[in-house]
This record gives sequence, structure tokens and C-alpha cells, in this order.
Amino acid sequence: MVLNGSEILVNVLLEQGVDTVFGYPGGAVLNIYDALYKYKDKINHYMTAHEQGAAHAADGYARSTGKTGVVIATSGPGATNLVTGIATAYMDSVPMVAITGNVATPLIGCDSFQEVYIAGITMPITKHNFVVRNVEELADTIRLAFKIAASGRPGPVLVDIPKDITAAKTNYEPAVPDQIKRNEEYIGDIDEIAELINNAEKPFIYFGGGVKLSGASDELRELVNKADIPAAYTLMAAGVLGYGEENNLGLIGMHGCFSANSAANRADVMLAIGTRFSDRVALNANKFGHNSKIVHIDIDPGEINKIIVADYSIVGDVKTVLTALLKKIKPAKHEAWHKQIAKWKKDDYIPVDREDALTPHSVISTACKHAGKDAIFVTDVGQHQMWAAQFISHTKPRNFLTSGGLGTMGYGYGAAIGAKIANPDVPVIHFTSDGSLHMNLNELCTAVSYKVPVITVILNNAVLGMVRQWQGAFYGRRFSSSEPERVTDYVKVAEAFGGVGFRCKTPAEFEEAMAKAMTLEGPVWIECEIDREEKVLPMIPSGGTVHDTVFR
Repeated sequence: MVLNGSEILVNVLLEQGVDTVFGYPGGAVLNIYDALYKYKDKINHYMTAHEQGAAHAADGYARSTGKTGVVIATSGPGATNLVTGIATAYMDSVPMVAITGNVATPLIGCDSFQEVYIAGITMPITKHNFVVRNVEELADTIRLAFKIAASGRPGPVLVDIPKDITAAKTNYEPAVPDQIKRNEEYIGDIDEIAELINNAEKPFIYFGGGVKLSGASDELRELVNKADIPAAYTLMAAGVLGYGEENNLGLIGMHGCFSANSAANRADVMLAIGTRFSDRVALNANKFGHNSKIVHIDIDPGEINKIIVADYSIVGDVKTVLTALLKKIKPAKHEAWHKQIAKWKKDDYIPVDREDALTPHSVISTACKHAGKDAIFVTDVGQHQMWAAQFISHTKPRNFLTSGGLGTMGYGYGAAIGAKIANPDVPVIHFTSDGSLHMNLNELCTAVSYKVPVITVILNNAVLGMVRQWQGAFYGRRFSSSEPERVTDYVKVAEAFGGVGFRCKTPAEFEEAMAKAMTLEGPVWIECEIDREEKVLPMIPSGGTVHDTVFR
């Protein structure tokens, strides 16, 4: 059948199983939006307040489901407004297809109105990008974009479509989408690594988001239990192992548990699985795991030996590799090693709650109690992000969404909206701060317009908490521009947008507000006033080791 480019685009989206897209219309994508109107019974389009919010919503949709998120923006500023969202997805390996319009082909390169070379701008932050110059190539280009985004190490792909291509007509032939098959091949010596693990006296597993992306939670759990190996997770892997599981030592890295960081320091064999030795974990690359034989397992060969030189490595899909490895692993017990770890656990940081005032721990634990074990938790970036990672009782791999690699303030609201739209029957709790919320609070209008019942918990200390904490620790308490003293009334702002707002100063007030919020059908903001002197602890300074841990 003969269709125009926009109709072809929409039909290929339907081929790929897409029923939800996020975006914002504009001149260069008017033809695409006209096609979306014609197919509105098959594809739901959610218009956000800002293109960055749309990109984060597509990201949250993808992280919470494992599907590829889709975002659409017009040319020029519409396209450039996607950049932060695309970079966020790229750093955290999130599958996304970003579709941008551009000026008509004859106008490209003429500094035309709302023209930018978005393919060049996004080249460093996408797995691949395309500029479609011929309508006959459009369908196959979109199909390939989805395949690239979801295969191997996932990530964002951008497709830029000039306006005349969206209007041009050609023959459209429906196609069955390519199945993304797990690569059953790997490069590395499984037998050698299995022997190393079987002979270890102090083994340790440090695992990251790659375990979640490969769907290998069960295989990791089996390895941990069968070989009796203590394990710790990165920010991107919260929930892969349940919060209360015996061998789960908790978060590792700059704000990780002292026992987890100590085990990493003293292990004789360290398995780094689906992770990349980021500088928030391997704060001193020359000393991290220096007592260990290091085994690095990752799907991306570019990560092997990039930061830390591994003694052994396997390149392959984590689920495939662990499945093969488990066949070679012997049951074991490491009682002496666990006794040593138990001693370190005595020094783990334990927060102190108060009856008369809200603390980060009390807020998060109360929110978790009301939301339930199936809830999805989304954070922005800063102190509240680390408190959430430390104190949420994580039990599911895809129920903790946060910007780990790029550290994007303002990520949370859009991502929470996307996650709730993707999971309408699951509570979605958005933890944020007064600093991060001001970045993208305009997305409340999106949540209100579509009646998306996201509960936003604002940990308000009236400062840029993480910046101020560093200034207090390393800059002689010279609080330069970290105490903005904003007087925003969050309850009035919430109500002005059409939402519901609560203000809380005590645990009892928050308990009541959270209980009420869980019964409401639209978006809710709950402001929680906390002391600006609250710190994220423990903390290892950049370049330090576990021996430099700060506890107060």
C-alpha cells in the first residue's frame, strides 16, 4: 500500500509493538502528529511540558518494563531539549528510540529556522543515529533503530527525519519485527574461572546494572547461594537481590555499606558482573580490589580493562555466562570469611530517627511501608537519591529508577510519569529534593492533565544538600551558592497546577499524609522538612579507599 512517510513511521511503530509514545509537537513534525491523530486508537501519545520531560518519561517507561521507550520532538530546540534525556539513557544503557523532525531536505545546511544538526550533536551519546534522506529507506531505518536500541548492551538510537520525507509517499510493506535473541556465545575460559571460584577462601561479587538488563537475577542468586559468596550492588543494580537476602551486603561504593566496601578490599577473588568499575565504586582505581584476583564479566568488550585491568575476563551476555558458569561451580561454605564480614557489619552506619522531627530514614521507611513491596521508586539526584538507595527495602530488579551515570537532576518526575503509565496498577513513589524538583517541576501539569497518580515526596532541607555536604567536608564550610534560600510554597504550587499538596514536619504528619496520598487518584506532592545538617553517610572521599571512610 502507498503511504506517506509519517504513516509509514506510525505503522512501523505498531509493528514493533509500540502503543505508547511521549513527545511535543512542532512545525517539523506536524505530519507525524497528523498520522498519530489518525492512529490515536492504537498509539497513546503523552505530551509533556518540555521535551526533556518526554525523554525522561520514555526512559522511565523503558527501565520499568524492559521495552524500548519512544520519544518524539520537533527540529531545533525541540531536538536539543532531548539531549540530556538521551545522554541519561546512554550512560545507564536504557533502550530508547528518539525521533526528531528536521527542516525540509533542500533547507538543510542553510541555517534555516529551527535547524540544528542533531545527528552530530548526539553522536557521542547514542548507540547509533540516522538521518533519513529517502522515504523508501524510512521503514527499514526505523526497524533497524529498534533492533540496535534493544540488542547487546541497550541504549538510545536517534532517527532524524526531514519534514519533506514525512510527507513523501512510497509503497509500504508490513514486516515482522526481528526477534532480539540472546547471544549464547561468549569469549573467555569458563573452566579456569570456575576453578578460581571453587578454590577461593574469600570470594566476593560486585554486580551492576548489566545483571538486571540481562534478566539474570535468578542466576546470580543461584551462584551467590551455591558458592556461598557475599555480594554487593551498584546503584544501577538495586533490587537484583532482595534487601533481606543473607549474602546481600548492600550498596557498594562512595556511600555504600562499610562491610561491603571492606569485603571488596579484602577478598581474594572478586567477580565484577555486569558492571564497569565506575569512579563512584572504584574511587581509587589503583587500590580497588588490589588484594583480589579480579574476574570481569560484561557484554561490552569496550569495558574490559578500560578502568581496572582484570586478571580474567569473559565477554558475553551475563545470563548466558552465569548459566554456563553455574554448571562448573561446586557447593561451598565460607564460614571464616562470613565471620570476618560480620565483624565489619558492626561498623555499618545505622541512622538515628527522632520522634519530634523528620529524618531521611524515617521518611523513606514510612513511604515504603505504605507503598508496599511491589511499588516502583524513582529518584532525582543528590542526597535523597543516596538515602533512597540505602534505605529502600529493594526486592525487585526494575522497581528502582534513578540516573546513575549522568546524575541528572530533574530526571525523576518525567521518569516517574513514564513508569506509572507503563505500570498503572503499581504504586509509583517519586523521591526528590527542593533542588532537583525545581529543575522539572513543570511536569506536574503533565501528571495532572493525564491523571497520573504519582506520589512525590520532597525531602526539603532548603539547600543543595550534596553540594553543601561536600563544601562542609572539603571546602571549610564555605557554602558558595548552595543555600539558595528559596521560599517556594510547594503546597500552593501543587494546588496551582491542579494537584494535591501536603506539608509535614513530624513523623506523625507524614504518616497521615502518605496514607491519604495512597487513596487519591491524581498526583500528590508531600513536602517533608528535614534538617540541612543531615548527611549521606558513610562516605568515602573521591580517590579514597575504605580506610578513608567518613562516618559522621
